[in-house]
Amino acid sequence: MARKTVEFTLGRNPEMGVDGRPTPSPLAPIDLPEPDFSSEHMLINIGPQHPATHGVLRLVVELDGETVVRCIPHIGYLHSSFEKLGEYRTWNQIVPLTDRMDYLAPLIYNCAYVMSVEKMMGIEVTERCKLTRVVMMELDRIFGHLLWLGTFAMDAGAFTPFLYTFQEREKIYRLHEAYTGARITTSATRVGGMMCDMPEGWTKGVREFCNGLPRTLDECDALLSANGLLLSRTLGVGAISGEEALNYGFTGANLRASGIPYDVRKDQPYYDYDTYDFDIPVGEHGDCYDRYLVRMEEMRQSVRILHQALDRLEKAKGPMDVPDPRITLPSKTDCMSDMESMIHHFKLITEGIHAPPGECYFPVEASKGELGMYVVSDGGTKPVRWRVRPPSFVNLSVLPKLLEGHLLADLIMINASIDIVLGEIDR
Repeated sequence: MARKTVEFTLGRNPEMGVDGRPTPSPLAPIDLPEPDFSSEHMLINIGPQHPATHGVLRLVVELDGETVVRCIPHIGYLHSSFEKLGEYRTWNQIVPLTDRMDYLAPLIYNCAYVMSVEKMMGIEVTERCKLTRVVMMELDRIFGHLLWLGTFAMDAGAFTPFLYTFQEREKIYRLHEAYTGARITTSATRVGGMMCDMPEGWTKGVREFCNGLPRTLDECDALLSANGLLLSRTLGVGAISGEEALNYGFTGANLRASGIPYDVRKDQPYYDYDTYDFDIPVGEHGDCYDRYLVRMEEMRQSVRILHQALDRLEKAKGPMDVPDPRITLPSKTDCMSDMESMIHHFKLITEGIHAPPGECYFPVEASKGELGMYVVSDGGTKPVRWRVRPPSFVNLSVLPKLLEGHLLADLIMINASIDIVLGEIDR
């Protein structure tokens, strides 16, 4: 049986072309309005509890499509009133408050605070105490940078470096615990000295850590530095010039990534940092990638400083604390056998150290930039005012400038690159 066929036409023109497809006839021109792709700006909240905000931070972001028009940081969700609490604590009782500020590098804050009090009181600590504090500060500089590196890589989509860096951080945690009994809240320093001398074998543990860290850094370098995904998300993203970085108050690795070689350890040296052999890594473009490179190199330079400090520490024999009974607690043996020592012990515990009237601002190079401690004394056992210049607070203030004109996806990388911690911001 023959199959029935039906003829039909497509389109407006029934005439068929050579290839058998319909040939549409030209349409008369129609006046159409220009397309309007503009839209209302949208406000979104990022945080205050979000895994990519690196703390309890709220960012109110105004978007034009996916482009950031404006960003307003909202802080205060972690406010602990540390500075006000310090007015009701004796000079040594403030130490536990300091390691809760930057809980990612607590020993730096322990040391910075007592160094400001010692400068105000005119106290010169022993050589052994100086070297111990240098070791602790450089160890915690690496400690803070390792956490930054791991979380920065995670924000870019890489998980393996996070595991590598946290393995190294665990080694420092154990060194913290071996010395102070705590992993994070170290409270290791005292005005005029340390809480105790280093336990046996502690410096050997630091040396072993320093010998093993460069290999881990090389592995992270191989995974990240030439990674196409990381490059595409960091090159040219969040760039700021050196002049602008200075005007906004950037310090630390963020400032050095913009080409300004400012480091408190070199420009305002303390604890003989000017006698150590180490370099200051400096970037060129001031973008997220340069900030990454600067911190990577800073960890290697801290390893160099640690080796030199450990070498000097082996030769530095003598007491850890200043031998002044008005500042340092006498030994338990002296307290139990000497009446005068018992009196000094009783007065130091019940009243605290009497600091002469005066004031002092002391800056150090923390893991996140210039950390300044300002103390004022009226001659009593408590400070009249304790003021902290936290680097993260100043660095966060630059975030709105860095985000302008970038995509929402870039916000996470830029926020991660400036390395903030909310404990010292909401002090």
